[in-house]
Amino acid sequence: MTGVVTGLVCAACGARVSIATPLSWVCPHSSMADKHHVLHFESSIEPFRPTDDVNPYLAFRRYLAVDSLGEELGLDEATRIRIIDEADKAVAAVAGVGFHRTPLTRNDALSDELGFTAAGGIWVKDETGNVGGSHKARHIFTELLHLLMVEASGRAPWTIATRPPLAIASCGNAAIAASTLAAAMSWPISVHVPPTASPSVLAALKNLGANVVVCPRLDSDPAGDPCVFRFREAVAAGAIPFGVQGTENAWCLDGGRTIGWEITEELGHFVDRIFVQVGGGAFAACVGSSLRSTGIHPQLHAVQTAGCAPLARAWERALATGGTRDAGPRWEQCMWPWETEPVSFADGILDDETYDWIGVLDAMTDTGGWPVVVNEEHVHRAYDLIRRVGGYNSCATGVSGFAGVLAMRDQIADDERIVVVVSGVAR
Repeated sequence: MTGVVTGLVCAACGARVSIATPLSWVCPHSSMADKHHVLHFESSIEPFRPTDDVNPYLAFRRYLAVDSLGEELGLDEATRIRIIDEADKAVAAVAGVGFHRTPLTRNDALSDELGFTAAGGIWVKDETGNVGGSHKARHIFTELLHLLMVEASGRAPWTIATRPPLAIASCGNAAIAASTLAAAMSWPISVHVPPTASPSVLAALKNLGANVVVCPRLDSDPAGDPCVFRFREAVAAGAIPFGVQGTENAWCLDGGRTIGWEITEELGHFVDRIFVQVGGGAFAACVGSSLRSTGIHPQLHAVQTAGCAPLARAWERALATGGTRDAGPRWEQCMWPWETEPVSFADGILDDETYDWIGVLDAMTDTGGWPVVVNEEHVHRAYDLIRRVGGYNSCATGVSGFAGVLAMRDQIADDERIVVVVSGVAR
């Protein structure tokens, strides 16, 4: 193999899956009755030498699991590159922009506002100009590439004319990202949203041709997100999981790593801390695993709001039950749905569970970081500063990682270099 990804392993039970297995969304021991499993990628140790390409899926192709999959399925390099390139062009035709490296710059105004010296400051990774206006499409694009690689190899149990529908549970940016990619491929998709989904999101989904399924909480539902329950029922009926929860489709944990690799290329060891907003956790898990794979170890801080903070609770539970590293076998002891109705101005990170909590805990443990729980004052101030001082057109959810910086500012030295990701364009 020329790719570095060698296989998948369940972070909860240790089951292994070959990298050559088509449609390997979940651990073989995962079921509707037991979702406490998540596959992580295993890779050989190789020097980090990306190619010079504006498209991150081509620049980092050798390190992506989806390229190793295509190679193992018998697709030559030219075919794999063509699949990535053609899919990207199809996405650009729908979204008006394809996948490209996004800006990472020191924001002098924010750095001065928070009292950092010239040696330190706030570096902003701006994902608002990405496909769908957020980082979410980065995750889902490798799920799409997986499907296209399997189809190209002749291993798909369907034809293009009989493709099963895609499915996702989301209230905003992930739904728009998934529907954009589906529209690019003329692939049917069902989007499971809460009754509180914003009119602007619903209008965007309608324009993209998505089938919108509104999912109120039912008295018969267990604790957790009813959108996720209805989504899982659709998958059990034959739909393909097409979202950003690693428990439902591990391949979302592949493409999200491109953000961390871009940060590595531009700043490398000159980063002290990275603050990442956390809902379901795939974003922070991907940033952590990408940094680990390149030997870069800035402290990672996962940020949630006081209105819904299951990750911070899991961190404390893991500390009390054996440690925060490799806590997957203790899932029932550490992670369960938030008991009260989640509420925050940053409503896009109010997942009842942090589905990819294991990867986030591992990353914080490896880097000496820890979770940060912010209050609503921090979220509102972050929203104001990012827009008014920083100049970014982001929603409250997209700036909630920066809220973590505000909450911790008195613990951060003035010369530290801080990275935050602004993701989620205001609609």
